Amino acid sequence: MTVTKDQKPEASSQRRAVRRTSKLMFVLLFAAACLQCRSLPYYTQAIDGQMDILRKRQPISKLVEDPDTPAELRQKLKFILAVRTFAENNLQLTVKDNYLSYVALDRPYVVWNVFATPEFSLIPKTWCFPVVGCVSYRGYFDEEDARRFGGSLTQGGYDVFIGGAIAYSTLGWFDDPVLSTFFFLGEPDIAALIFHELAHGILYVKDDTAFNESFATAVEQEGLRRWQAAANDPEGYQDWLRKHRQHRMFTTLISKYRTQLEALYETELPMSAKRQQKAAVFNQMRTEFSNLKADHGAMAAYDAWFNRPINNAQLISVSSYYDWVPAFNRMLNDSGGDLTKFYQKCRDLAENEPSERHRILKGYVQNAPEDRNPK
Repeated sequence: MTVTKDQKPEASSQRRAVRRTSKLMFVLLFAAACLQCRSLPYYTQAIDGQMDILRKRQPISKLVEDPDTPAELRQKLKFILAVRTFAENNLQLTVKDNYLSYVALDRPYVVWNVFATPEFSLIPKTWCFPVVGCVSYRGYFDEEDARRFGGSLTQGGYDVFIGGAIAYSTLGWFDDPVLSTFFFLGEPDIAALIFHELAHGILYVKDDTAFNESFATAVEQEGLRRWQAAANDPEGYQDWLRKHRQHRMFTTLISKYRTQLEALYETELPMSAKRQQKAAVFNQMRTEFSNLKADHGAMAAYDAWFNRPINNAQLISVSSYYDWVPAFNRMLNDSGGDLTKFYQKCRDLAENEPSERHRILKGYVQNAPEDRNPK
């Protein structure tokens, strides 16, 4: 098989992996030693989980050439190699050695993220870590660990939501592998996922989850638009557009009721009255979703989300990824679709203090295009 410029000699990759592993383990262990003893189990599971993934990596190049590799898996891996090339050549994303290895997992998610808010607030609880800064969720490689931690937060009076994630980015500490969890998705969504995770590699701001995830989501959506246009797949692209618009309806609905809850939580009502009205708002949201689904049958894809006991934490798990997407779409439009200019605008914006950054983003949202995608 011809070696492309993306594929480095395996020995060199292994040496880099060892150095990165040692460095990350040192950072995590040092942080654990500096924190309270109760933090040590969390860092231990993070190290163990990451090391388990590193041990299970298999080079995609060998799997593709191996006659014993199932044909379906081989085809999916070839597809991902093509997506990598497109991301580097057409989206100016930094690919390096990411997604050149494959890991088979025996679970539907690679990590479970725990989100938490106070009972009468939509401001998420945050956790601060070395390297990544403060984020509005806490990830676990084992579902039971996540649920145990979530249970302790619930006992402390927090609203808690636990959601599985099929991928995550190590932000350059390791060469991120392709995970078997990716393949629960169709090809367009796999491509979007890879564009999203690679976007974190070119811009990541400490302590600003909404900025980071909204930026990556905007890149993901623009990347997929260009990918499917290049593939000359109008039918597949239109199918993705329909799903995109459905998701926009979903996030718009969530945003509407977040606004209502924020207003409620600012009142001086007694806690019992707030609790009653909070439940009423969630019931109204469910009713509106049912009406929306009656008009758009495909919205049934969100039934599982609404069938859970909804709380504040579940709402902020959505908002973290989409709050600023319209702002980034506006910035991309203002850049004439030029990704070089767009990325630089985003980097310049990231240099601002958080309050100023968010003020600018709000301004972009007010003037944002409804959708960058053609009708």
